[in-house]
Amino acid sequence: MNINFKHIYFIGIGGISMSALAEIMIDEGVKVSGSDRSSSHIIKKLESMGIKININHESKNITDDIDLVVYTSAISSDNPELLRAQELKLKIMDRAEFLGLIMKKYKNAICVSGTHGKTTTTGMLSSILIETNLKPTIFLGGEMDSLGGNLKHGSYDMLLTEACEYKRNFLKFNPTMELILNIDEDHLDYYKDLKDIENAFVEYGEKLPEYGHLIVNVKNEDLFKHLNCNVITFGMDDSAKYYPDNIKLLPSPSYTLMRGKEKITEISLKVFGEHNLLNSVAAAAACMSLGIESSIIKDGLFNFSGTHRRYEYKGTCNNATVIDDYAHHPSEMKATLKTAKTYTKGKIITVFQPHTFTRTIKLLDGFAKALSLSDEAILLDIYAAREKNTGEVHSKDIISKMKEYSKDAHYAENFQAAADIIKSLAHKGDIIITMGAGNVNEVAELIIEK
Repeated sequence: MNINFKHIYFIGIGGISMSALAEIMIDEGVKVSGSDRSSSHIIKKLESMGIKININHESKNITDDIDLVVYTSAISSDNPELLRAQELKLKIMDRAEFLGLIMKKYKNAICVSGTHGKTTTTGMLSSILIETNLKPTIFLGGEMDSLGGNLKHGSYDMLLTEACEYKRNFLKFNPTMELILNIDEDHLDYYKDLKDIENAFVEYGEKLPEYGHLIVNVKNEDLFKHLNCNVITFGMDDSAKYYPDNIKLLPSPSYTLMRGKEKITEISLKVFGEHNLLNSVAAAAACMSLGIESSIIKDGLFNFSGTHRRYEYKGTCNNATVIDDYAHHPSEMKATLKTAKTYTKGKIITVFQPHTFTRTIKLLDGFAKALSLSDEAILLDIYAAREKNTGEVHSKDIISKMKEYSKDAHYAENFQAAADIIKSLAHKGDIIITMGAGNVNEVAELIIEK
């Protein structure tokens, strides 16, 4: 790869996708440095590779020997390092633009997009592709034990990555195959409404070359009928080209993969829920389109045991099962809670940490309805992420909205308070779920029996 940069500085280097980009640049012999707000196991791993990382963002960290600064979407425009880079007139790119630049170096680029399920489906594809002789380079938006983290550096024949729609970032990519898993209302701090989101996905689909492949949920097929590329649908019934038949969800999901009336192979999964079953059909459809043998698809999907923070088993508390899940949108939360209900006769106890103030305001009713599927719900304060608290919304507003659905919930002012409430509620046979895209997983660490 000829990136033509000698020293790249990553602002927000500890992020799951930024760290993978930093690693691959180190492998390419580029000098890498960066910064983040706090240390983490990812930061420590990068430091062990010889990367100098500054904890906290300070203008003095940006020196004139840096010839490219890469920053994440979570970085604000008044970030002192970003401002200093502008002052020094250094070349600056956001993460998506930089990944798009790297993507041009690959013969094939598979991009997994959609409002929900990107990391899991990318993980499933990873599990299949590493069984082939394609030697893919893989960027995963989570961590997977079989990859040894979030990156596999392979050949320049194939790149596999997630493609997030936030701020239309995926329009900076150069894919030859796209998976569009679903299109739902999200990132409403940026998008006006669902139509605006759909328009972005259509523009993204239009980036495919004529020889490219679009693997799309049959529910969204009409948006893409005008494309000149190969449009292939997946879904839950025979309205799609690829779909599951003879579905069994217990004790674990299994089905017959169908292409029209043709039986392709029998699929068994280790990950739970109907939503993951559908994700696996999408992954299988993509791999069939790549010409991968059905036996490899079958084995790869069976070997996939999940990614971290996606319905991840953590341990037990009072003989109840503790699960951690990244769900932070009402649709994802419903899918997770329905999955939990399928696998227990006990109570579902959900600890939810809302993610961003704008999402909480726009989807307040959806959050209340989703959490009403729990037998007990505990609300933590909103995780601000990239936003500032204007005082317009609070977690307690979700609790108030839940009362309209005849459901009550507990408010916990901190993680320890949440842990104490859980311990007072949980019994053998229950499922406890720590849920959200922030740091709610730390609650699980407080309650599991070591």
